[in-house]
Order: sequence, then structure tokens, then C-alpha cells
Amino acid sequence: MGEYQHSLDDKGRLIIPSKLREGLGEKFILTRGLDHSLFVYPLTEWSNMEEKMKTLSTTQADARAFVRMFFSGAVECEPDKQWRISIPQNLREHARINKDLYILGVSTRVEIWAKEVWEEYSSKAEESYEALAEKIVGIGL
Repeated sequence: MGEYQHSLDDKGRLIIPSKLREGLGEKFILTRGLDHSLFVYPLTEWSNMEEKMKTLSTTQADARAFVRMFFSGAVECEPDKQWRISIPQNLREHARINKDLYILGVSTRVEIWAKEVWEEYSSKAEESYEALAEKIVGIGL
């Protein structure tokens, strides 16, 4: 969990924050996320996602399209000694990442957002945060 501000280096590499490293493990999967973000999954959670995707109907065009985009953008990452990973150009384009970004710990995954995209998204989400909590989580929060 948490929110971290980082920047890509000149080679398109990103340092994974130390507080997120243990949860990700030595290898993990980076893929297209939603809302112009990237999702990072530990290998065990990636296996869970694969199992869920197998249950989707291949006769539904929406399901096929989602599965194609989700898996075709996936890459296995193995950080170097400084815990840097390279983000492929196609994923940087999907997430609109140029240099500055946010890294978010979100339960079973990590999300990577371009700074401008995250700030716009979080500003809008903040406005309806309480209403969303009541609708989704319920009173027992």
C-alpha cells in the first residue's frame, strides 16, 4: 500500500519503492491496467488472474478483446540490483508515461500512473470518495 512519486531515468527504467519490493517478489508481471495505468502483479496473483480469465467466454467479443489486451501487453520483470525495471514503450504509451509518475500499492497489485493522469483521476475520484464508500463498502467502514 502507499503512494510514491518517482521518475523514469533516461533509459526508461523505474526504481520500485523499497516498501513494495517484498510483496512483489524477485519476478513479477507488468501489464496494461485500467484508466490509462499499468498493473504489476506478483507471480502468485498473476496466476490467480489467469485462472479468472480462463472462465470468461470466448464467444463474447468484449471478453476476447479484454483478454487480448491484458495478456498481449504483459511482460515478466526481474529487477536489477538497484530494483530498476524497464517499462516497454508500448506500455509507456498506454499509460501516457513520459517521465514523472506515481506508484501505488493497491491490495494485491501495484499500479503505475503518469503523474498528470493520476492527479486528474484522483482529483475527480476525491470528489465522490464518500459516496463511493457508502455505495460499495457500506456503512461498516
